[in-house]
Amino acid sequence: MVVQPRDDRFQDDRPQDDRPQGYGTGSAPERDRVRDPVNAADAIAEGVRGMAPAGIPHRLCVVAVELLPVTGASVSLRGNGMPVRMSASDDAAARVAEIQATLGDGPSLHAAETGAPVLASDLTTGRDARRWPVFAQQAAESGVQAVYSLPLGSGAVCVGTFDLYGDIPHELTEPELHTARLVAGVMTLALMSLSHEEGEEGEEGEGGVGEESWLSGLATAQDETYQAIGMIMAQLGIGAEEALARLRASAFAQGRTALDVAHEVITYRKRFDRD
Repeated sequence: MVVQPRDDRFQDDRPQDDRPQGYGTGSAPERDRVRDPVNAADAIAEGVRGMAPAGIPHRLCVVAVELLPVTGASVSLRGNGMPVRMSASDDAAARVAEIQATLGDGPSLHAAETGAPVLASDLTTGRDARRWPVFAQQAAESGVQAVYSLPLGSGAVCVGTFDLYGDIPHELTEPELHTARLVAGVMTLALMSLSHEEGEEGEEGEGGVGEESWLSGLATAQDETYQAIGMIMAQLGIGAEEALARLRASAFAQGRTALDVAHEVITYRKRFDRD
């Protein structure tokens, strides 16, 4: 399954000289990123220094890769039935996030459902591999052998997940988990700030983030999925849950993402026929 980034709204365009030392270089096993909480907090603050609000989610994904023994990170917002990826540190992380969304299974979805962290430290064998066998296999094919998913939001409401991906099995230490929680906490605050600032700028009619909603691309993707589900329901005479299952099954069989197949359905390039 090959997933390309949907756009570059959250890409890091800060000059190279302004990036934190060691930013975006090397792989997880090659770098020592175990930081104490004070240093980690300082690194997170430095990582988002000077960033426009809309760029912070992507930047935090990249900073997490610099601070932790992981090779990728992504953030997804929770939707009705299917999560919507907001940003990722790189294409590989984006691909694993889309795999979970397409399968409707994996650590990220479980974390969103329970509102508790899900730490799948070894997807190659043992309990984690047995819990999500199809996802574990596809993740391994994408070079991912561990996934750590942290819910975003308050204790009462989960708005999404912050997901970390490792290329080798590894159980996060307490300091590493603390750092991951720090980044997830800042990510939650960033999402809340983005929503607030967008509303204010939209009312004033000024340019920048408010001129074109930072959520517009996410809303479009989710709207397309809902529209496709409705069309499949009408074509097959089935309920919404089964329609979503058919959509995901079709995407899985073709090695594509559910969002790609949904787009084909609503543009009348694909039709689901009764068996």
